[in-house]
Amino acid sequence: MLLRNITLRDFGAYRGNQSLELSTSPGRPIVLIGGMNGCGKTTLLDALQLVLYGPRARCSGRGNRPYETYLRECINRQADPSTGAEIELEFSITVDGNERVYRVCRKWAASGKSLHEYVNVLVNGTWDRTISEGWADHVEDLLPLEIGSLFFFDGEKIESLADPERASAVIESAVHSLLGVNTVQQLRTDLLALQRRQKLTGEERETVVQIRELESRHDAIQHEVEAAHAKVAELRSRLDAAKVTLDNAEYSFQKDGGALYERRRELEAHRKDAAKALAADEEALANLAAGPLPLLLVGDQLTAVYKQATVEQQADESAQIIGVLANRDRDILDRLDALLSTADLNAFRAHLDGDRKERELAGSAERILALSPDGYGRLAGLDQVLTHEVQRAQELLAQAAEQASILATLDRQLAGVPDEKVIATRIAEREQSMRAVHRLEADLESALAVHATSKGRREALTAELERAHEARVKTLVRAEEVARIISYCDRQRAVLDKFGTALLARHINRLEVAVLDSFTKLMRKHGLIRGLRIDTSRYQLTLIGADGEPLDPGRLSAGERQLLAVSLVWGLARVAGNWLPSVIDTPLGRLDSRHREHLVDRYFPQASHQVLLLSTDEEIDERLLMRLRPSLAHTYTLVHDDTTFTTSVQPGYWWGTGASHVA
Repeated sequence: MLLRNITLRDFGAYRGNQSLELSTSPGRPIVLIGGMNGCGKTTLLDALQLVLYGPRARCSGRGNRPYETYLRECINRQADPSTGAEIELEFSITVDGNERVYRVCRKWAASGKSLHEYVNVLVNGTWDRTISEGWADHVEDLLPLEIGSLFFFDGEKIESLADPERASAVIESAVHSLLGVNTVQQLRTDLLALQRRQKLTGEERETVVQIRELESRHDAIQHEVEAAHAKVAELRSRLDAAKVTLDNAEYSFQKDGGALYERRRELEAHRKDAAKALAADEEALANLAAGPLPLLLVGDQLTAVYKQATVEQQADESAQIIGVLANRDRDILDRLDALLSTADLNAFRAHLDGDRKERELAGSAERILALSPDGYGRLAGLDQVLTHEVQRAQELLAQAAEQASILATLDRQLAGVPDEKVIATRIAEREQSMRAVHRLEADLESALAVHATSKGRREALTAELERAHEARVKTLVRAEEVARIISYCDRQRAVLDKFGTALLARHINRLEVAVLDSFTKLMRKHGLIRGLRIDTSRYQLTLIGADGEPLDPGRLSAGERQLLAVSLVWGLARVAGNWLPSVIDTPLGRLDSRHREHLVDRYFPQASHQVLLLSTDEEIDERLLMRLRPSLAHTYTLVHDDTTFTTSVQPGYWWGTGASHVA
């Protein structure tokens, strides 16, 4: 059992919501809670018991007051009584190998003279109505009150366990409840009840035969169900181990380059595509180079050709229009002869003659290229063709560069692919692990189907058996059947008597060794106690002194008696397997410094998987805190406001009288 969190709302001196995280981890089992006297340490211990056991809780602050009166007084004085108070505890417990998380919320509020209390229980985050309504019985299955009181105790009051009479009652209760002896006694009681029922009920021979057959078949199918359940559990365990092996094989495979090896074909195909694309780009560039693109290498000559072609084209045009211009000029001069003066007409004639001479001069240019009219057009379009070819060449060069980069990257990746001989072992290990996992998964699925089938057959037989029992109407049991059952019950009760005696002796022997070992570890005086005996009939604890004679516990000091009581609780916890948390209020009262060190060094870190210490500043001081620090999971300080009479929970731990610093 592991306490996870407790939240108090307007409970006692705790005003508002005050929450403490209580989860611990291996090697750090201790939650240290500090507080001055009157700050609420005992109130916190009472809250743990109250939320679990309600009216049956053995709260130190209740006394002889009625339960409702106690609850009213537990509501914070500054809170509204109609709103009330609330305690919420979250804890986990393992049932059949599965962790089950409980969240128990106990709330109460006053309405006039009446008081209403509510208990809500969430299991794995889901409200459970049945458990909530029957929580008082359910908690006895999880943590019986008699057992819980042994592990939720006041360090100063626990000294009373050193008294032989008080210790006898505790030992008897613990041995029977905590160590399972009462289960044997309950079996004996059930057998006796069965005997008595058999004397009062019976059935005819035919009905008896039918029921016997059904019970035999039911027992057989019950064994099948249990065997199937065990097989499922075994396969789950083996499957979990196989998955771990597969994870390790997968990790080794990936570590040695398995991912690249698996992508090798993909990378090779990608490289092939990239190589093809690069070759296509290079071929396209070669085709471009076979066209007019190389003319760019003779750019100056090409420019001169353009100029010469332009000159020759203009010469051809001038030669073609010289005759037309001469006729036009004569016509114009004839028309202007009557309109202009002789001087103006001569000037205009001179201008026209000059223009014709210039055109005649241009038309007489040397014909080097001698292009046809179509040749001039094709030469004029060559520039546009070259511009387009240059743009296409640039695009192809960019594509080729990109494909070359991709090709280089793929070559590097392929170079990093491990050789098949190197990775073969990892591949074989992974494939073997995968086959094992798949095989176990199939086996588990088959086992689950068998388990479900067996359960279905068992349920059918159970229903048939119930119907057979319901058919027992107005029948009498035959004397020999009754005698047989009674005889078997007597024999089994005798066996259980012997088993119970042997089991009790075994547990008592283990408890003697554990308590003596615990007391020896905690005592400052070595050799004071040489032995320890527990009477199996009266459960009385007897100490054996150094002289071999019984030692009266009254001869021990108050601190030594407290250590003896702690040793008794510790020994019980060790024999029971340390499955319950220990909550200790005022853990070091009446102890000298040496004994305190022994408890801090030897008991608290090993008392249980979870230990809650409620300490004053003078018990766990700065020196002891340093010794305890490696085992601490959480530390808290209960801070009391004397003006409002309220307590709040602060993280960290103080030490030293009047000190305000936090550890």
